[in-house]
Amino acid sequence: MKLQKSIKPISYLKQNTSKAINDVHANNCPMVITQNGEAKAVLIDINEYEKNLETMAVLKMLAQSKDSFKKGEYKTAKKAMSDIRIRLKDKGIV
Repeated sequence: MKLQKSIKPISYLKQNTSKAINDVHANNCPMVITQNGEAKAVLIDINEYEKNLETMAVLKMLAQSKDSFKKGEYKTAKKAMSDIRIRLKDKGIV
């Protein structure tokens, strides 16, 4: 993804809001908004934003799992399956 082509000053966004939103959506490419020559914000398509949130959630879970493993806070697959069977049996599902 090349952001160079999609860097726009805030004045552009103010004057062309609808076009900017359509461009971001159609091209599936974020737009960097500058203020006084500095990057200040990013305009991104809602679908991309949602994908990014999901990706970050998965990465967070992986990091937490790694931390738990390092602390010895984990179960073997055999123990996890046994616990699941016990819970299902207690609830009368199995």
